[in-house]
Amino acid sequence: MFALSLIEHDLPMPPHLLSRPLPDAIKAELERLFLDKVIAELGLCVSVYDIRSIEGGSIPAGEGCSTYKVSFRLLMFKPFKGEILVGRISGYDDKGLQVSLDFFNDVCIPGHLMQYGTVRGPDGRWMLKTEDGDELYLDLDDEIRFLVSSTKYPPIPIEQKEDDPPFSPMQIVGSIKGDGLGLLAWWAADEEEGEEVAEQ
Repeated sequence: MFALSLIEHDLPMPPHLLSRPLPDAIKAELERLFLDKVIAELGLCVSVYDIRSIEGGSIPAGEGCSTYKVSFRLLMFKPFKGEILVGRISGYDDKGLQVSLDFFNDVCIPGHLMQYGTVRGPDGRWMLKTEDGDELYLDLDDEIRFLVSSTKYPPIPIEQKEDDPPFSPMQIVGSIKGDGLGLLAWWAADEEEGEEVAEQ
């Protein structure tokens, strides 16, 4: 789910930060630039893990601040395809479910990647119709276990209409097709029985 990415960056240092020790000042500026930002194909930056090297400190002609060549590692949130994650249902529409991981909210589970027999109920909620005729609803705030089907980095739109949803630079598509996937409550009884059998 998390990975370290090594990056080199030419970093202009604002003069007001130079009263601090250089490594601290550089880390503060890197956090301002990268923290909570998405880098295409690398993922969402969670933290500046460490600084490997600092070079330079020259002031280019016409500039008012010194520039350093910094090599550093970022801790990135980048789930791999096939990884199993647990989140909470934060919304739903005719396309599928929206899921939140608390620190990342752009997860969708489309209708065609849900358990066989999952349909929309009369009130708009998604529900799983079992072979026994039970209707198991997927409600808001329910914990859900899903498999990462893909991670997308859509291009920034040139213009957006007023009714368009907010742009998301990173989107995770999930699937709940398969055993053990779906609401945690669906599988809780089976898991408890398995633990009891193992103990015996």
